[in-house]
Amino acid sequence: MSDLVTRLIAVRHGETAWNRISRIQGHTDVPLNEVGRWQARQVGDAVAAEGVHAIYSSDLQRAAETARAIGRACGVAVHLDASLRERHFGELEGLTHAEISSRWPDQSQRWRSRDPAYGPHGGETLQGFYDRCLAALRRLAQQHLGQTVVLVAHGGVLDCFYRAANGVALEVPRSWTIGNATINRLLYSPDGLTMVGWSDDGHLADAPALDESSDGAVAPA
Repeated sequence: MSDLVTRLIAVRHGETAWNRISRIQGHTDVPLNEVGRWQARQVGDAVAAEGVHAIYSSDLQRAAETARAIGRACGVAVHLDASLRERHFGELEGLTHAEISSRWPDQSQRWRSRDPAYGPHGGETLQGFYDRCLAALRRLAQQHLGQTVVLVAHGGVLDCFYRAANGVALEVPRSWTIGNATINRLLYSPDGLTMVGWSDDGHLADAPALDESSDGAVAPA
């Protein structure tokens, strides 16, 4: 690999109980469920032979637990980084999409329209969240040029990575999947970010991954 390129393996955390019922997590620290812990081990086994040099994870426990399973399989320490957290949804956290639509129809409409300037009370705007995620990716990738790095984060974070790699605007509805514990491959260089492969779930054949819309990271299209 070129010394000017960082190989990135981006992984969404394993499944949680809130994923199963489409309850918005955001910064709420929800643990993995039994399926999620199994998925985390499967990811670790899937990437163990890929020569991983470093693992960084959101400090929320659903991501950190996933990352530690990968770390055990790869023999690599996990570094927690709050800049890889999911978007903060403020007063909307803990609710379902249906509950939001019923209580705050105007907020629900702005969220579903993917308004970059919209942020729920106490939470982040979509644009601010995107900027945070891309700054974290660039910072970590630049520290490991010429190496392979695993980033364990959340559906919304990976959505930002996909958009940056493919030149997709924030306002465009999502048409790609971001399943729990799927493997997503990117290359970073000083010239930018490119996508190599997306939503690899071959290691999860016995427990198909839920798409990230159930994590509340972005409004479903």
